[in-house]
Amino acid sequence: MNSNPRRHALRLVLVTAGMFGFGYALVPLYNMLCDAFGINGKVATTAARVGTVEVDRSRTVTVEFVTTVNGGRPWKFRAEQASIDVHPGQLYTVNFYATNTEGHDLVAQAVPQVAPWDAAKHLRKTECFCFNNQTFKAGEEKRMPVVFMLDPELPAYVDRVTLSYTFFDVTDVAMQQNRGT
Repeated sequence: MNSNPRRHALRLVLVTAGMFGFGYALVPLYNMLCDAFGINGKVATTAARVGTVEVDRSRTVTVEFVTTVNGGRPWKFRAEQASIDVHPGQLYTVNFYATNTEGHDLVAQAVPQVAPWDAAKHLRKTECFCFNNQTFKAGEEKRMPVVFMLDPELPAYVDRVTLSYTFFDVTDVAMQQNRGT
């Protein structure tokens, strides 16, 4: 068997570099796929599109709101109401409330999820606390509005949409990013 240590080392370096590059590209690739297919609540929304839609008053869709805090954190996080009935094409505002019950400041990021999956591309949000990290002082409560509409092109068989948010503690990541800039 012909074994060249330099050739073997070069292959290992190339495989390692390829694995690193693939891992580094996963986040932009994931975001691009979510934007393209309208999944996981990551849907590009333009205010012009929202403003030019005609309201479909003949149809009512129930939108449910579910909130979760990741990792068993003792934070309080809830929607103003468990659900609302909406007419596709009409803008609605629902407030969410979050309280940092811990004794220190923190940074949280909400990640949305829309079910059924084929409704996600028809959810148009013009304002959402999920667009940015949320900074909380110790004991601070925030009211965070979500302004949204369902596109009238939502498939007719969809009569219930669940909009779920999970809050993650991203304090360490935010601190590292602040140090880097």
